[in-house]
Amino acid sequence: MTSAFTFDFVPLVPWPLLAACAVLALLLTGFGLWRGARGTLLRSLVALLVLGALANPVARREERSTLPDIAVVVIDESASQGIADRRQQAEQAEAALREKLGAIENLEVRYVRGGKPAAENADRDEGTRLFSALTLALSDLPRHRLAGSILVTDGQVHDLPDIAAAQDVTGAPVHVLLTGRPDERDRRLVVKNAPTFGMVNQDLEVTLRVDDTAAAPGEMAELRFRQQDVGERSLSVPVGRDITVPFKLPRAGRSLLEFEVLPVPAELTPLNNRVALSVNGVRDRLRVLLVTGEAHAGERVWRNLLKADPNVDLVHFTILRPPDKQDGTPIRELSLIAFPIRELFELKLSEFDLIIFDRYRRRGILPTSYFENIANYVARGGAFLEVSGPAYATPLSLYRTPLADIFPGRPTGTVRTEPFQARLSDLGRRHPVTAGLPGSVGESGNPSWSRWFRVINVDVLRGNNLLETPNREPLLVLDRIEKGRVAQFYSDHVWLWSRGFENGGPQGELLRRLAHWLMKEPDLEEEALRAEARGNRIEVEHRSLKESREPVTITHPDGSETRLMLDERGNGLASNALSVEQPGIYRIRDGERETVATMGAINPREFADPRATPALLKPLADASNGSLRWLRDGMPDIRMMDKPTRTAAREAGGRNWMGLYRQNDYVVTGLSITPLVLPLALLAVLLGALMLMWRRESR
Repeated sequence: MTSAFTFDFVPLVPWPLLAACAVLALLLTGFGLWRGARGTLLRSLVALLVLGALANPVARREERSTLPDIAVVVIDESASQGIADRRQQAEQAEAALREKLGAIENLEVRYVRGGKPAAENADRDEGTRLFSALTLALSDLPRHRLAGSILVTDGQVHDLPDIAAAQDVTGAPVHVLLTGRPDERDRRLVVKNAPTFGMVNQDLEVTLRVDDTAAAPGEMAELRFRQQDVGERSLSVPVGRDITVPFKLPRAGRSLLEFEVLPVPAELTPLNNRVALSVNGVRDRLRVLLVTGEAHAGERVWRNLLKADPNVDLVHFTILRPPDKQDGTPIRELSLIAFPIRELFELKLSEFDLIIFDRYRRRGILPTSYFENIANYVARGGAFLEVSGPAYATPLSLYRTPLADIFPGRPTGTVRTEPFQARLSDLGRRHPVTAGLPGSVGESGNPSWSRWFRVINVDVLRGNNLLETPNREPLLVLDRIEKGRVAQFYSDHVWLWSRGFENGGPQGELLRRLAHWLMKEPDLEEEALRAEARGNRIEVEHRSLKESREPVTITHPDGSETRLMLDERGNGLASNALSVEQPGIYRIRDGERETVATMGAINPREFADPRATPALLKPLADASNGSLRWLRDGMPDIRMMDKPTRTAAREAGGRNWMGLYRQNDYVVTGLSITPLVLPLALLAVLLGALMLMWRRESR
């Protein structure tokens, strides 16, 4: 608590009136002096006394309470601060600042942590927002109490305004304490151009560049390229030049591409040596070959379902006149198209994405070699769907051809023709083709689908049985054959669902899922591990036909690992999420499968050049009379200094010290006012002056 005296005026009349009286008195005095009138100076003295009395001078005594000065310390917590020992340097600097600043009297210190993006902006690539944190800290702070600001950072700041605007915000010295080292080296991988989608089996390319701050001219680097479902390959690429990496998408849906350049000795960080891209594969048109062995009630249903999809290019043949049918009609009088078996099953077989045989039976139309072609087509990656009719249980069965090598069900020779209701098997409740099918669980707990009336009995040799009768007879079995896939229906009454019989059933949805599974769509994989970054969370989803699960292992960009237990969601799905902070590539594996998720941008500004640098903040420190120094050179002393005037500005820092302004701000806690002119004394002086003036003029 201190006291201070000041002098002031509390006029008895308004200031404009007092000023007018003063001007009038001045004019009269000047006129009297010009005329040489006696007593002019004495009259002027009387006028001056009257004006002084009207101005009413007073003495003020203020009781003042000194306010502490305020210093702001901003600690950079951006991702680049996790490189090498920067975070440890920042922690040690913070501890030293707390000790040194805490020992200074009448100084309040506010510690602010900045640099990290807000949770709602985690997906944006905004870099280090350090100045935004400083501005926010100063927004509610009285600027006339600001002693100075201290920034503990690696110098990579991406929201620094122009120097004039920065000075308006700070108005006091800005000192920068740099973490890291001035001689750092870093190599990074930059994606210049990458597609977000592409046609399946068409040539695509990614343009990249390997940057190295200390590479020799003509230096080469090893680039590793991993593609989901394809494998890994290594390339030798030049440093500092754009290179193009070609690739193809083997299937529709999302495919992951990973690029990694091997680190060099003494490199600053390998976090920016890896890049993961997600490219969505799109099929031009799905080419389907539908062969109906004989005309039947469900033939048109299959055709209508496939033709209704604009992405399906359908080729459909129905066997109406087999070679063994002889009714005497001349061939030239038949309005039928000959079945182009050689063109379809020898020349253009590989061009089809899916082959469907509907109630086909051996009738001498297709030679045995063509059935071998179909089996080889499946083994090389093709898709085959067989809808069995009664002939499958007879000697005319397709099972008695080379297709037996790829069929999962062996006919027993019996056919049951009784009404029954198809239902999901235990595997069918978890398999993505049938899990959660509309109507699979009705009000009574049984499916609400219409009944079927025929089932061809088989022994399932392999594959997954998804649909079955109440007697557990298989109705739909899916299997993988080397690179290809096969599906078999053991009933030809699935068409009843489309006809609306007894409220029908989800044939369209089932066929869509089945076709996508046969086409190897990743969303329909029965064993799949997926991960995606949303906000500041890595969301993991695992699909499996197994009921027991092990936790997944998440490898962070810095190499640390976290085990995450997934929660069951039903229908074979389990999921969970992990909150993360560090941007980069996260690798997730469950023991058999592995996937990656990219947190943040492909080329984040934070790691565009992660070397510690004084270049960005040095102009601000110089313009504010602050200082900049490396923490590796030691922690400087802190001194309080009087705030210089505009004409006598001087640097608030030296070789081993940095200064903060002493603002000497205060609040008035008490006030007393003492008039300097007493009324009686003033009256006596005026009377005396008047008598003196009368006596002088009476002579």
